[in-house]
Amino acid sequence: MSTDVTAKTPAPAPPGKSGPAGGTGLLQLMLDGMRRNMRQYGMLIALGLIVVLFQVWTGGDLLLPRNVSNLVLQNSYILILAIGMMLVIIAGHIDLSVGSLTAFTGAFAAVLTVQHSVAWPLALLLCLVIGAAAGAAQGFLIAYFGIPSFIVTLAGMLIFRGLTEMLLKGQTLGPFPDGLQKMGNGFLPEVGPTTNYHNITLLMGFALIAFTVVQEVRDRKRQQEFALDVAPRNLFLLKLVAIVAAILTVTMLLASYKGAPIILIVLALLVVGYGYLMRNAVFGRHIYAIGGNLPAAKLSGVKDKKVTFLVFLNMGVLAALAGLVVAARLNAASPKAGLNFELEAIASSFIGGASMSGGVGTVLGAIIGGLVLGVLNNGMNLLSVGTDWQQVIKGLALLAAVGFDVWNKRKSGS
Repeated sequence: MSTDVTAKTPAPAPPGKSGPAGGTGLLQLMLDGMRRNMRQYGMLIALGLIVVLFQVWTGGDLLLPRNVSNLVLQNSYILILAIGMMLVIIAGHIDLSVGSLTAFTGAFAAVLTVQHSVAWPLALLLCLVIGAAAGAAQGFLIAYFGIPSFIVTLAGMLIFRGLTEMLLKGQTLGPFPDGLQKMGNGFLPEVGPTTNYHNITLLMGFALIAFTVVQEVRDRKRQQEFALDVAPRNLFLLKLVAIVAAILTVTMLLASYKGAPIILIVLALLVVGYGYLMRNAVFGRHIYAIGGNLPAAKLSGVKDKKVTFLVFLNMGVLAALAGLVVAARLNAASPKAGLNFELEAIASSFIGGASMSGGVGTVLGAIIGGLVLGVLNNGMNLLSVGTDWQQVIKGLALLAAVGFDVWNKRKSGS
């Protein structure tokens, strides 16, 4: 008689259960999820590490309530520019004129309000119209004449810088009306009972936490309904806990000082609005389409020229808004305002996950990239690092972010 000596293969451990080799099933799932979502989480993790490092190196000064508030105010205009620049880069273009356009609109606002006593709300509206017109002019040349965006916006950078010098005649002009100043330096008013915290800021922070959790859960369910790849449940819960902890920490820090700056509310509205536009609206999908594969987008019926035109028009409006904010914060318009702002916005976009080839990036990523640069600047200033070394360190950070993007693409392709 023959005997059956075939060995039976043990059944694999179910997901989340310990296997015979020591129980690494859950850990392996989380690591796999991290690798699949490395582009999404990489810079967020980097931002957290940078904050922790500078908090230690500065002896706790980085996260003092007053410094956190200053961090928001100092970087608000760069974050505004980064949102618009992210859309431009996703569409496969670049805009070198935003720094000069920022200076020009700030100068235009100063001429209107200081020299001609125009009411600041009307001056604000006119500046946004000027920004839209400038962006539309550049977008028209790029979209309908086919001139490369690098050339058009380089010319725009020179033109708007020259117009700024003409408007201000080489001099600083100010001060601005109180209403306009509050856009760059103001805080939400205090209402309700007297406590140790700013009541409105607390309520807004809790509302933001609830909105974020609901949105994240809804997005995950939608992805599952369409059979898309989602992060493992434990990794998703860990992500939610980290987001809630970050929002709660910033809320408590701001509420323990003067409350939320007005410009932070403007930024929050921009992030929510543009985030929805890029995730859910047809126009946002078209931006991704023309940046990812222009010939295929054309064959699919996407009006690429119209989309490109509107992307640059939008960039002009956001540059004008940033110009108003920086002028209000400084309480004066200067011929040298906005220097290197375009480089900061471009760096924020690439650090935040944008791809050099277009078609990739998120609004939240632009904000994260801008915060990485902002925390680096603020932390190095607290440590009295010289401006020469600051430039070197920021350049290395940008190089590392783009290098990570290239490495991630090659690994995904292989």
